[in-house]
Amino acid sequence: MKAVIPAAGRGTRFLPATKAQPKEMLPLIDKPVIQFVVEEAVASGIDDILIITGRGKRAIEDHFDKSFELEEILERDGKTDTLKEMRDISDLADIHYIRQREPKGLGNAIYYAKKHVGDEPFVVLLGDDIISSDVPCTKQLMDYYEKYKAPIIAVNKVEKEMIESYGVVDGELVEDLVYKVKDLVEKPKPEDAPSNLGITGRYLLTPDIFDAIDKTEPGKGGEIQLTDALRILSQKRDMYAYDFEGVRYDLGNKADYIKATIEYALRREEFSSWMKDYLKTLMK
Repeated sequence: MKAVIPAAGRGTRFLPATKAQPKEMLPLIDKPVIQFVVEEAVASGIDDILIITGRGKRAIEDHFDKSFELEEILERDGKTDTLKEMRDISDLADIHYIRQREPKGLGNAIYYAKKHVGDEPFVVLLGDDIISSDVPCTKQLMDYYEKYKAPIIAVNKVEKEMIESYGVVDGELVEDLVYKVKDLVEKPKPEDAPSNLGITGRYLLTPDIFDAIDKTEPGKGGEIQLTDALRILSQKRDMYAYDFEGVRYDLGNKADYIKATIEYALRREEFSSWMKDYLKTLMK
């Protein structure tokens, strides 16, 4: 199975930090956000990844490429651990790139993957969403796909006041955490939302999604919305939503970015003790 990572967004919510660098390259402590996403795909058994980029995103390609000059300096200085880490980044997977020519929405970005994925199911991981879980969220979706042989979308229950920021699924519970999709709505008003199941940044899709995207008219923001395409597809075939096990951080959201930084620092052995003491002091 192949993975597609859309990373062509303009990052306007993080200006001015994203004026001259991709939002996907913002660091979570010492690792760019998109590396977490690529590592999730690799940990799920995927080694063929297509990243959809746009203007001003060259830093993403450079990050996953070899850096001979840097490796030479690290080797000369005897920094073997850091040298291995840098080489591992460029050896993570076979990573391909294609540029979305115009910012026409997530659905349009996914359409650029049509030739690359061919006639096989594929996973989509949004380039600024990271998910902390014991079993990678992508692997969870892949396991349920084996059972249902149908598109499956990762969802989480979201607070009412946040509903307007999400695509929302109306579904019928068919087993613990799994819903059969009845309808999907892109960013509804809270009073119009059919449920509190917000679509998060992971999807396992079948190639018929491309025909659905082809039939999708511009929606919210004048863009081709993936949620609208999924709605068209759900009217023709079974589709499922899975309330995945894990914690999701939307790193295009400043509050989530701060939370993720603190929580990942607490999980890191070299920072954990210091961070706990610092937070206790700060709260006093």
